[in-house]
Amino acid sequence: MPPFDVPEGDPFGPHNLPYGVFSPAGSQERRVGVRLGDHVLDAGAAAAALGSPYVSLLARPTLGPLLAAGRTAWSDVRRALTAWLTVPAHRETIEPLFHPLSSVTLHLPFEVADYVDFYSSEHHARNAGQIFRPDAADPLPPNWKHLPIGYHGRSGTVVVSGTDVVRPSGQRKGPADPAPVFGPSVRLDIEAEVGFVVGVPSAQGEPVALGDFREHVFGLCLLNDWSARDIQAWEYVPLGPFLGKSFATSVSAWITPLEALEDARVAPPPRTHPLLPYLDDSGSGDEPGGYDLRITVAVNGHVVSEPPFSTMYWTAAQQLAHLTVNGASLRTGDLYGSGTVSGPEPDQRGSLLELTWNGRDPLELPDGKRAFLEDGDMVTLSAWAPGPGGVRVGLGDVTGRVVARA
Repeated sequence: MPPFDVPEGDPFGPHNLPYGVFSPAGSQERRVGVRLGDHVLDAGAAAAALGSPYVSLLARPTLGPLLAAGRTAWSDVRRALTAWLTVPAHRETIEPLFHPLSSVTLHLPFEVADYVDFYSSEHHARNAGQIFRPDAADPLPPNWKHLPIGYHGRSGTVVVSGTDVVRPSGQRKGPADPAPVFGPSVRLDIEAEVGFVVGVPSAQGEPVALGDFREHVFGLCLLNDWSARDIQAWEYVPLGPFLGKSFATSVSAWITPLEALEDARVAPPPRTHPLLPYLDDSGSGDEPGGYDLRITVAVNGHVVSEPPFSTMYWTAAQQLAHLTVNGASLRTGDLYGSGTVSGPEPDQRGSLLELTWNGRDPLELPDGKRAFLEDGDMVTLSAWAPGPGGVRVGLGDVTGRVVARA
């Protein structure tokens, strides 16, 4: 199908236009691309061919310069792209600059500066608390309703969708083990999340207010926070996750601009506790922060869960405000994860820990039962959001296959 002939209602139509980085067939050169249907537009070549002033932002091997350019430039470039793809006069110039999606190699679209992950779904936090602290009066930690809990991860192990994930090894100690043992994780899990990509940096010592969220965050992507539950359980007291998380984080190859998600903006769930001023988004003019994203989790092609992002208690704007409130600076390419997305229903849980209740109730898959992931298992996260006129906005899939260490 010719690149301009995108079927009506295609989730990657001109209303979406996510950005990525690709190499054409037979080439190792990296280029900024924009997805339209099942094709990729060489955005830098298009800008050059049309004499656009944005060639300096788009004719690059990474999204970094565009991310750093700021909100006005993001909007201007998006308007220009929309015109290039919808005005008939540009068609003859633009059409040769498309590449079939099936023919290109997709890369990590930006250099990840710092990586932070949060714990912001009340349903996930309650499930985890009930699993690990079944006798506690309240499964939530006492601080949970007062601040978005998070930790700093490892940016160097963030990988693009399609990258194999090697089963990690580490120390683990089960309840019946007299001493810790070393070896491959036997409780390898996933966490279905949404990642937010920072464009504009901030100065050290200057917190980012709730209302400035859109001045700094360029867009979002799907994120799989791979987790070795047995390694994590033995190591996490008292400083939190370390080797049980740092071995791999997968992100989709496409970054969806926040501007493409205007119709998906929603208010967060009702707050049950008063919030300190820097997190209080109750004012009528405040950033609503929530997004209606419908996520699907599949193992070996079999759907096991459909977590709703709209149920997240803490919003991306609150997370950004909290991670900078102590004066920590932002850098272009910072990535922060929402935390596992889980809804109120059993089939809306975003991790195997919850879906199998820590292995007690294995999933029934066409190829056998699963308590946790086995070597060869392929996990795919996909999602869409409501767009203009009822059309869907597709988010790029994120896939990863578990492989044994050689």
